[in-house]
Amino acid sequence: MVIEHGFTFIGPDPRHIRMMGDKIQAKTTVKTLDLPAVPGSDGPIASEAEAIEAVKSVGYPLLIKAVAGGGGRGMTIVRQESDFREALRMARHEAGNAFGDDRVYMERFLDHPRHIEFQVMGDMHGNVVHLGERDCSLQRRHQKLVEEAGSPVIDVATREKMGTRVVEAMKKLGYLGAGTIEFLYQDGEFFFIEMNTRIQVEHPVTELVTGIDLIREQIRVAAGQELSLRQDRLRFRGHAIECRINAEDVRTLMPAPGKVTTFHPPGGPGVRVDSAIYSGYTVPPHYDSLIAKLIVHDLDRERCLARLQRSLGEFVIDGIPSSIPLQSAILRTGDMREGRYDTGWLGRFLESWDGN
Repeated sequence: MVIEHGFTFIGPDPRHIRMMGDKIQAKTTVKTLDLPAVPGSDGPIASEAEAIEAVKSVGYPLLIKAVAGGGGRGMTIVRQESDFREALRMARHEAGNAFGDDRVYMERFLDHPRHIEFQVMGDMHGNVVHLGERDCSLQRRHQKLVEEAGSPVIDVATREKMGTRVVEAMKKLGYLGAGTIEFLYQDGEFFFIEMNTRIQVEHPVTELVTGIDLIREQIRVAAGQELSLRQDRLRFRGHAIECRINAEDVRTLMPAPGKVTTFHPPGGPGVRVDSAIYSGYTVPPHYDSLIAKLIVHDLDRERCLARLQRSLGEFVIDGIPSSIPLQSAILRTGDMREGRYDTGWLGRFLESWDGN
C-alpha cells in the first residue's frame, strides 16, 4: 500500500515478505536456493490420514507447526504416536484462533539444537552481505531471552562457509534491505527454520561487533544507494550479548504490567540500553512484555559476561517485576559461562531454579 501511494517503503520487497511469511512457501523456496531445511512434510496437511502417512517419513519426535505462525508461536511437540491425533487436532484449532489460518505442517523435532541466525543486508544493485551470526538459543516457549554475537559454538571457518551460502541464496532471491535467516544447528549441521524479513529485536549485538548501524543502512539502500560495506572489508570485533528485559513474573513467566516507580539503567563503556520507559511510566497490558534491552560489548566473551553481570546488578526497575533476576541467575551458571546450552536448556533450568 505504501508503494502504491508513491512512497518508498523502508524494507524488503512485499513479495519476499509474503513468501517468507508462509512457512511452507519459505521452506520450498530455500530448497531451491540451496539452503538446508529440516526434514518434514512437503506442504500443509490436508487430512488426518495424510498426516499419519507423512509421519512415516518424518518420525518421532516431531513438531506440528502453523503455516502462518511466527515469533515462536504455533508449534506443538509430539513425542509418541499415541499423542499424535489429539495434538494435530489441537494444533489446528490453536492455529486458526491465533492466526486466522488453521493450516499446519510437520517437521522433525531436533532434541538438542542451537538457534543460530545470520544477519543479511542487500541493496538494489545486486550486492548482499552477511554480518555474522547470532546465537539465540536461550529461550523459553520459543521466545528469545538472551542473544549473543558471535555464537560460542561457531568458529571462523563455519561462519564463513555458512555465511557465503546465505549470501548466495539472497542474491538469487534479489533480496533488498535487512533480513535474518534462522537455523537450527545440531551435530555440525544447519537446518533452515524461517526467515524474518525485517530488522529484529536482537540486531544491536550485530551492530556492536561489526560497527555497522543497521537502521542507517536500511534507509540508505531503500533510497537506492549501494551498501556502504563490503564482505571482504567486514571485521568482527569482540563479543556482544543482549538481555531482553521483560515486565513479567519470572516464576510464572506471565506478563506483569503496571506502574514503574523507579527506572535507573546501567551505563559506562560498552553498555547500551534501548528503552522507552521511565520512572512513573505505566506499562500497558495490551502489548508484548518487552520493556528494555540491555546490550554489552567487550574484547572477548569472558569480559563481556563480566560486564553484563555488573550491568544487570546496577539495573533498577521498581514497581513491577522484571526478568532481571532470572537473567542474573543464568549468568551465574557454569553452562552459560562455558557456552554449554541449547534451545531446551532454559526450560530445564527453570524446573530447578529457586528464584534467587
